[in-house]
Amino acid sequence: MVAKALAKVLSREDIVQHLDGSDLSDELVNSLRSAIRLREMQSAVADLREKLQQGEADEQVYQVWCQTHSWAFGNAYVVNDEVRNITASDNLDMLLPTVIAGYRDLVELKRPDMDVLRYDRAHRNYYWSADVSRAIGQCHRYLDILHEVAANGLRDHPEIVAYHPRAIIVIGRSNDWQASQLRALHGLNHRLTSVTVMTYDQLLAQGERLLSIVAPDNSAPTEYPGEWDDDIPI
Repeated sequence: MVAKALAKVLSREDIVQHLDGSDLSDELVNSLRSAIRLREMQSAVADLREKLQQGEADEQVYQVWCQTHSWAFGNAYVVNDEVRNITASDNLDMLLPTVIAGYRDLVELKRPDMDVLRYDRAHRNYYWSADVSRAIGQCHRYLDILHEVAANGLRDHPEIVAYHPRAIIVIGRSNDWQASQLRALHGLNHRLTSVTVMTYDQLLAQGERLLSIVAPDNSAPTEYPGEWDDDIPI
């Protein structure tokens, strides 16, 4: 009960600002900030899990979630850019600055009810679905344009630099996949250039993995059978 009450209090911005201005030790302030951040991450992961379990398929819903919680795309990235228009007619779903160089990568979000893989029984192999193929083609075009217009910084935003950018496509579900499907996704991803395809369940698993790293022991799950793939840019 006390923990819940404290978490509720710490979620209020006015109280956080007051604490920042108070004569408190740096250690206490940092501990409170960490508690707030952890609570936000836990709520975000639970929210994404609930959306997927309820069968939410609205792409806009997930775009808002991803823009609000861009940390879920891995610790290689910092907060996403507010700028999304790279030309007058090209509006990206997300631009993510990398931590090391600050160069931008892009994220393309599709619906979780779209197919990711298809199976060719005649040749006994998996291949990209039509939805993924279209998304890959779309990303290739975006990557060409982004590299061209932002290699030295966008015209109106010189701080946004994209030099040989990469793209992450989030599409479909993999919660009920067999090991052969996960293996196929891994292999197909490794044969792409500058593009990675991941499912919403893998995005959720990645968020849970990051949460388990920053959370105290036993406060977050640490095993994700069938959902973790080292292709993902954590």
